Amino acid sequence: MPKHLKTLLLALLLALTAVNAFAGEIRLSAGAGMKEALDVLSGKFAKARPGISFIKNYAAAGALAMQIENGAPADVYISADSKWVEYLKAKKLLAPAWVAPFAWNEIVVIGAPSRKITSMHDLTKLGRIALGNPSSAPAGEMAMEAIKSAGLEKQLAGKLVMTRDMPQTLMYAETGTVDAAFVHLTEALTARKSKILFTVPHALYTRTPFTMALTPGGASNADAKAFFNYLRSTGAKTILKKHGYLMQ
Repeated sequence: MPKHLKTLLLALLLALTAVNAFAGEIRLSAGAGMKEALDVLSGKFAKARPGISFIKNYAAAGALAMQIENGAPADVYISADSKWVEYLKAKKLLAPAWVAPFAWNEIVVIGAPSRKITSMHDLTKLGRIALGNPSSAPAGEMAMEAIKSAGLEKQLAGKLVMTRDMPQTLMYAETGTVDAAFVHLTEALTARKSKILFTVPHALYTRTPFTMALTPGGASNADAKAFFNYLRSTGAKTILKKHGYLMQ
């Protein structure tokens, strides 16, 4: 065989190998607090579809949106705040036909079991209270809205400790770094040392659904589309409910 043909065939083989290396790959970017549930969901999906692999990126919803805007690769984006989904849609970084509700959540206040705290106004008795940074963590934004609605912004101003995301907020409560913390119910259910002290009244903040979407790249990825549809299935919803998510 002529040398130039061997070279051409070798180049073609290498190109096909590179394509196959990415076949079945789904790049998932989702809020840090969703890690436990999404690890289960992605695991079940991959088990049912041999050859599928996930590259996962868990962080605060706003931070992920900024990453996608700056060119970070992603197929599936799931945010606890639909605001960031709308932000990316406006920049044409999400596929409009592939946007749907994922689940609902609510915020609660957790702390040591010995704490006798049962309402928002009881928080004034505490020293340090953690919440996610409202500028990037949806649960922190809802917590701050609840604090303002309850008329406690000034009274709690010197007590609030801003965290990076929900896992860090939970860690602060678990280690006793703070006296209490605002977290999603789903994070609260994973706590080992803290307990739910009270549920923040829904009337104090705006509840928005967790929203999932595909990027333009994801919309052209058959496996990403299949995963998106799986997340809307009855089986996936059953798993989400076990992890504390609400369907409305």
